[in-house]
Amino acid sequence: MSDSSLRSLLRAAISGSNSAQSQRSCNDPEVELASFVNREGAPRAIIHLDMDCFSAAIEMRERPELRGKPVGVGGARDRRGVLTTCNYEAREFGVRSAMPTFMALQRCPKLIVIPPRFDVYRREAAVIRAILHRFTSLVEPLSLDEAYLDVTHSPHCKGSATLMAEQIRERVRATVGVTVSAGVAPNKFVAKIASDWNKPDGLFVVRPHEVDAFVAALPVRKIWGIGAVTERKLDQLGIRTCGDLQRYSRFELQHQFGKFGLELYDLCRGIDERPVEPHRERKSLSTEETFLTNLETLAACEEKLEELFGELMADLAQKETTRVVTKIFVKLKFADFTRTTVERAGRVPSLGEFRSLLAEAFARTGKSVRLMGVGVRFAAAEPPEAAQLALL
Repeated sequence: MSDSSLRSLLRAAISGSNSAQSQRSCNDPEVELASFVNREGAPRAIIHLDMDCFSAAIEMRERPELRGKPVGVGGARDRRGVLTTCNYEAREFGVRSAMPTFMALQRCPKLIVIPPRFDVYRREAAVIRAILHRFTSLVEPLSLDEAYLDVTHSPHCKGSATLMAEQIRERVRATVGVTVSAGVAPNKFVAKIASDWNKPDGLFVVRPHEVDAFVAALPVRKIWGIGAVTERKLDQLGIRTCGDLQRYSRFELQHQFGKFGLELYDLCRGIDERPVEPHRERKSLSTEETFLTNLETLAACEEKLEELFGELMADLAQKETTRVVTKIFVKLKFADFTRTTVERAGRVPSLGEFRSLLAEAFARTGKSVRLMGVGVRFAAAEPPEAAQLALL
């Protein structure tokens, strides 16, 4: 099913028009009838905000001649560079974030690749974060261009999370000159999916009474942690949507998927009790892939390593531009489900260093590899009081 067909199906499932699409003022007399409103004892009101192709949007803002052209931000082709992001014109050619620059240029020869300017992006992200804090102190930044807000008890806009999200989008556009997509829902899981629903420059609201229908129609791939291998396993069981997954008991899912099965049981029902954590400290950052076909040789593993390394570097550029890396590591899971991890302190996260760790990990057993992960560990972050000036 195409994304457009899925959106149509879900809109029908939750019925009625989503009032978040209209522009409303906080003083609109109809707001309590049309919006997601917070009242004492009501469900939580969570907003997920995602800046649309943030760094590329900043570059296009400063260079208007780039508008309408495919633009990517990232490293040069001759330096094993990867794209940290790209605009929607580039995405029409199949270009995406974390893609090696040479591959992006193969798909889109007219792609304009701009070196990243993280000092500029951090400065603009700080402006955006200041806007968010005008509405609530409960802001959990996920990266330079993404954040959760808990506005359950915020007095702004008559307590309407919908209108707060709209006001934030308007202020960011007016102040920074970039667009923001937002999702409003009773929890983080549903809010994040909702923010992607009307991208770019969109707002989608899932009210508490709409969560069941909205989640039941979602493809299982929308649940975080479900990659190609798990999706294929679920498909073999006849499970394609969250509604299909709801037919299985907690015990059955735990038996099939271990600890992750317990998460699946809740998420496929739209249950997510995680709080918005303003001072959550990320201790590490990693990316991994489970392969449809096991990798039999070190050479095959090295080929996949380059892709994972590119994704990790793109994530670092977006999410943790100021943290000090203290260790790097490579994790392998073998065909017999045994695991090994090799990590080193004091190493720069370079492709060469990761290749060295991979060779050591692979040599420990010589068995075929079903999963590979690469990552970094960080030094302790600043204490909360010092972090008040930290950037989004």
